[in-house]
Amino acid sequence: MTAPLRRVLVRRPGALERWRDYGWRTEPDPAGVEAEHEALRAALAEAGAEVVVANPLDGNPDAVYVFDPALLTARGAVLLRPGKKARRGEPDAIGDELEAAGVTVRGQLQAPACAEGGDLVWLDEHTLAVGLGYRTNEAGAAALAEALPDIDVLAFDLPHCRGPGEVLHLMSLLSPLDADLALVQLPLLPTRLVQLLRERGVELVEVAEEEFDAHACNVLALGPRRVLAFNGNQRTRRRLEAAGVDVRVVDGRELGLKGEGGPTCLTQPLHRAVASL
Repeated sequence: MTAPLRRVLVRRPGALERWRDYGWRTEPDPAGVEAEHEALRAALAEAGAEVVVANPLDGNPDAVYVFDPALLTARGAVLLRPGKKARRGEPDAIGDELEAAGVTVRGQLQAPACAEGGDLVWLDEHTLAVGLGYRTNEAGAAALAEALPDIDVLAFDLPHCRGPGEVLHLMSLLSPLDADLALVQLPLLPTRLVQLLRERGVELVEVAEEEFDAHACNVLALGPRRVLAFNGNQRTRRRLEAAGVDVRVVDGRELGLKGEGGPTCLTQPLHRAVASL
């Protein structure tokens, strides 16, 4: 998840009228959303990635968060089944788009399994951490283990925090920065996962507590110790830079913060130089 990003899928924002139905915090400004997404695409291209742009899914503002409906592996994509019922149509749509982009679809989760990409973190090419919470269930973790027999799938319980009404993915608490470095919301991270990371020699950079709700932990690795983050969150940014991380920023007030998504949520990496995805 931290090798140099070379190709990435994004989805252009569509109609936003149903923002309340999808649990966005406040009403987004359409012009602001478009401007922020355009700036995101430009930043990804400037960082050296080919940007593949998918069409909007009208009526579903959450569809802009393309990381959630699919899991990419070295052998192709597994289409997921979102725990958020309103998003259940997204895996089929992104499956067609991935195949059009040259990515093989190798399987798809079926009921009762639920899993969202935000709960899935590759610790290395052979180890997948799965966060179990309100969006990803035990059946989903079991289905992923069956679909990926050559991968060590490790499940960790996520905290209740503020309950099912708010998004709390594993990647709300953990963002890989390099093979031996990660950004974390340490007080909420599962104990067993903290122990595992430390056993692996991973240094942990802690998010500033007061910046957690502004998605300070959700950063996209452009390469080892190179990330794209939302503008703001200055204390967390200083901590990252002190750890040797190059931080690039884009605005995300309309596109991300109001819909509870970050730079990782808005992107689906198709190819990383070392990971061969």
